[in-house]
Amino acid sequence: MRFTDELRQKADPIWKASFDHPFVQGLGDSTLPLDRFRYYVLQDAYYLSHFAKTQALAAAKADSLEVTNSMAKHVQGTYEAELDLHRTFMKQLNISEKDQQSFEPAPTAYAYTSHMYRASQFGQLGDVIAAILPCYWLYAEIGEQLKDKTPKEPVYQTWIQAYHSDWFMTLVKEQIDRLDQLAETASEKEKERWTDLFLKSSQYEYLFWEMAYTLEIWPMDAYRHIAVTN
Repeated sequence: MRFTDELRQKADPIWKASFDHPFVQGLGDSTLPLDRFRYYVLQDAYYLSHFAKTQALAAAKADSLEVTNSMAKHVQGTYEAELDLHRTFMKQLNISEKDQQSFEPAPTAYAYTSHMYRASQFGQLGDVIAAILPCYWLYAEIGEQLKDKTPKEPVYQTWIQAYHSDWFMTLVKEQIDRLDQLAETASEKEKERWTDLFLKSSQYEYLFWEMAYTLEIWPMDAYRHIAVTN
């Protein structure tokens, strides 16, 4: 069994929770309230901007120019494809420049990106790949599960098509293969660390759906809102 197969097996209960989450299910059957998706788009654009920087840090940690070049292409792909997709969503959802300027990351989005930066700061290439791989891989599996769905909401259909595409699957496979290659010469201690990072990121992926579905805000912001309304 490949190292990534072991990771996928260990993460299966967490991933199943993501598959069953009402946010994900709502994308497929259009039961997801549009304000939840609008919130998600803003939070995910923030996440992806830091995801791209994490990819760049992984490129800098690579031992070979070939891997550095490959990771640099992943950075470019995040910018050109995924962030461009979000810019399209922002237009469709009437998210203004003012909305973007006043945006503040939610606790979960902030914590997840901080988790990735921690892996980049204190780890090596394998640590970074392990931390960012669930984002790639889980989205690909969700895209596969929802591929035959025909939601009435056009932005949901566009989202599904983006993550069930040959282009995206190529990126996912590259990162899976890269981590397996690194695992071939890694110590047991390194693989234990990578497993922990992978599982934590899988937990954060679930929390990201929950964050968007509940329109998560910072606790004291909620407290101030209650104080004002009372």
